[in-house]
Amino acid sequence: MTASVIPEPVPQAVELNLIRGFEVRCAGEAVTIPPSSQRLVSFLAFQSKPVGRAYISGTLWLDADEHHASASLRSALWRLHPLDLVFASNTHLWLNPCVEVDLRRATGQAMGVLRTTSSDDTMVATARELIDVGEDLLVGWYDDWVIVERERFRQLRLHAMDRIGEQLIESGRCYDALQVGLAVTTTEPLRESAHRLLVRVHLMQGNVAEAIRQYDMYVALLREEMDVEPSSAIQALVAPYMSGAR
Repeated sequence: MTASVIPEPVPQAVELNLIRGFEVRCAGEAVTIPPSSQRLVSFLAFQSKPVGRAYISGTLWLDADEHHASASLRSALWRLHPLDLVFASNTHLWLNPCVEVDLRRATGQAMGVLRTTSSDDTMVATARELIDVGEDLLVGWYDDWVIVERERFRQLRLHAMDRIGEQLIESGRCYDALQVGLAVTTTEPLRESAHRLLVRVHLMQGNVAEAIRQYDMYVALLREEMDVEPSSAIQALVAPYMSGAR
């Protein structure tokens, strides 16, 4: 990679939002950016290190030949001035590290949950933030590289929510665990781990009827959507109560 002099950091706070839809805010004010430049900034925000110009142009302008793809990249980069969202060398581009990216913040929170055992209060705060950002990345964008990153973030968020729910229920914080389970089943109705969490919460609180109702709802949903039965793990939770309930 050719060495280059890194420009001065952006003089005011710049926020890049990718969750839900693309938005750049500079000192709190929304900034209008052309679509081609939006794609360039978004692509670089997904990267953890500088990326070669040829790779970027080949990915973003897949149907163009090398010459026209390179020209499109130069045009998209030029249209970003004078925001300094992107830094460049002769061969590589990367996002200005001073830019605050909502996806990176949410990803860091989720990874922190999976890697460490946090306090209950921290878990609750993180759960609330992950619930609030529980939307797809770049809604309405259908590029292959967006779809991959969208699924990567979706899976990371869901696994973090599973972990938070387990930690909260083990600590006896049933209400907070219930909110986590409900949030996940709202966006992912077929996710069994979230339904198991809800059944366990109801049973811990002595609400057997609620637990069986939740289980029956999940069974009916599975049969309707996929024509399959739930796992033995969730069946085992309600099995001791089913004969009496029926």
